[in-house]
Amino acid sequence: MTPNRDVRRTKSDPDFMLSLARGLSVIRVFDQGGEEISTAEVARRATLSRAAARRCLHTLKVLGYVTGGEGLYRLAPRVLALGQAYLGSDPVPRAAQPVLERVADRLHESCSLTVLDGDEIVYVARASTRRIITVGLSVGSRLPVYCTSMGRVLLAFASEAERCVYLSRFRPVRHTPYTIADRESLRAEIERVRAQGYAVVDQELEIGLRSLAVPVRRRDQSVVAAMNVGVHAGRVERDTMVREYLPVLQAAAEEIGFAITHVR
Repeated sequence: MTPNRDVRRTKSDPDFMLSLARGLSVIRVFDQGGEEISTAEVARRATLSRAAARRCLHTLKVLGYVTGGEGLYRLAPRVLALGQAYLGSDPVPRAAQPVLERVADRLHESCSLTVLDGDEIVYVARASTRRIITVGLSVGSRLPVYCTSMGRVLLAFASEAERCVYLSRFRPVRHTPYTIADRESLRAEIERVRAQGYAVVDQELEIGLRSLAVPVRRRDQSVVAAMNVGVHAGRVERDTMVREYLPVLQAAAEEIGFAITHVR
């Protein structure tokens, strides 16, 4: 995702603060790898002029959100407060965390909760096990919608208009030989997920990674998040996941949905 895509779309908005948008785009480029990033690289990734990138970095350094100098910068711990503000204000991650931990303990597999953000899912709660899969995930991690079980659940239960818009701009990357990489096949899979109420993604993001996801609903039945359990494909069969893990996930999702209205 191009960091300045939204900036370009809103230049005609008289209330849009371009300088703030540029500063946020600079913060976001640090998640693209590398501990320290040069001013020139920040400018390239954020599609800014070098002068604009330098001013943003200087401002963020004065405010304590980046550290460094002599042209090399890294994020400072203070930037965590930005994400913590969301996690502290949204009842869903708070309600979900203890439930995810119980599911992970029961199934001995990692369990996660995500929400939809554009063309990606964002992890807002997670309970990990010691089992290792190459994809490193934590709160704040982002993955594509189309090749993840939670992404397909969130897309399946989005509005028809949102699904149509997403599919119209669908630009897949074939991560493995099993990745669904054409629009009509994905559309059919999304309809299947909507009809059956859960999604199984089998080694489409990474060979060896199989996951099962269900929606988390508010009292009015609107879907607010998705939760999943991920396993190594060589250890747990697909049918076993659906037969044994699905009821556990569905019960946990219902518990989170009930708890949302009671978190203060």
